[in-house]
Amino acid sequence: MQICIFEDENYSNLEPLVYSRPVYDLFCGVESLKQRIISSYGNVKITLHCRPYLEEAVKRNNPACFVNRIEESECLFINGRVIAPPNISELLPLTSSEDKVFVNEDTVVAAYLSGTNLKYKLAHLKDLFSINDFNSLPIKILDLKCANYLWDMIFYNGSQIALDFNRFKMLNKENFISQAEHHIRLIDKENIFIGRNVIIKPGVVIDASNGPVIIDDDVFIYPNSFIEGPCFIGASTKIKAGATIYGNTSIGKVCKIGGEVEGSIFMDYSNKQHAGFIGHSYIGSWVNLGAGTNNSDLKNNYSLIKINLSNKVVDSNHRFLGMMIGDHSKSAINTKFNTGTVVGFACNIFSSGFPDKYIPSFIWGGDSSSKVYDVNKAIETARIVINRRNIDFDSVDEKLFKFIFELTQSDREKRGY
Repeated sequence: MQICIFEDENYSNLEPLVYSRPVYDLFCGVESLKQRIISSYGNVKITLHCRPYLEEAVKRNNPACFVNRIEESECLFINGRVIAPPNISELLPLTSSEDKVFVNEDTVVAAYLSGTNLKYKLAHLKDLFSINDFNSLPIKILDLKCANYLWDMIFYNGSQIALDFNRFKMLNKENFISQAEHHIRLIDKENIFIGRNVIIKPGVVIDASNGPVIIDDDVFIYPNSFIEGPCFIGASTKIKAGATIYGNTSIGKVCKIGGEVEGSIFMDYSNKQHAGFIGHSYIGSWVNLGAGTNNSDLKNNYSLIKINLSNKVVDSNHRFLGMMIGDHSKSAINTKFNTGTVVGFACNIFSSGFPDKYIPSFIWGGDSSSKVYDVNKAIETARIVINRRNIDFDSVDEKLFKFIFELTQSDREKRGY
């Protein structure tokens, strides 16, 4: 039995973060949606299904996986938007007596295929999955949470960190908490995990009374910071002096975080080093938020927040919701983002007032005077930024930038750019 983690036709609801990655590379809890599935099944062949333009990048980033290719005669398909619980391998074991499809509301969350059913799907494997692909199969109801929109992961994040805590401790085994506790304040230390080579300076308070705190290897926490659980801080990240990190927050690896953060997800290699508030937000990779950048996450009239996506307006059904920023976007000093703002891929945002609440990809500015950001200049900036982390910006990255620029051209045009 092989496992195929797939993208379906609703991937676009997770824009702008999925312009540059498959849906299953989004982060929730302590790891990506993909890794949540893979780590639950152990030694099994994994196929990653993705949109064709992402295939080269997915192959480069996942050398141990097949991409858009299945070799076994039986396959368990799992939707890449599934936020897998720790017991997913029990809910969906690697054996099945029959082909069948599992749904939650109108979403296919998983399916077992073999024989002629699998052959049919293999002939269309590069297409996005839809519920119509499984019309001939018996339907079972399976209550698995899915990320339908980016804000679902923001609001699931705290509970996922709590679920991940014991498994993280088992996988990483040794807790180095004893090396730090003599000069910092730990509250409910049995709910705190500190990895290898972590440096925590004096005056730091870590409060796990509302949920666990997981600090991965090689993290550096400067003096007088406050960290509240549930919270995950990824490997080699720096928490700057006096930072306030409130609960329900996940920070990826190699980030630099200062100021005040609440209920947010930062993906790998993003920086918010200075004063300013980021709340109930989802920040992509290689994002830099300039000093004094703030976002609103609550409207003055306390009404529910509507979100502009590239092709529709969606009622989030939340009163607290900040912003969603695509990879490689930057904000200037003292930028202030309105409630429910969406910023696309590779934008450079600066404005004397509030930037627009929806900013397409490759925009230079953020208000009525904005213009299109030249893709070659965006590539050159990204090359500098990535190379500074001793990572190669290669031809795959360059092709991806240019494809996303063309892909999002119509979105800019319909908004007058």
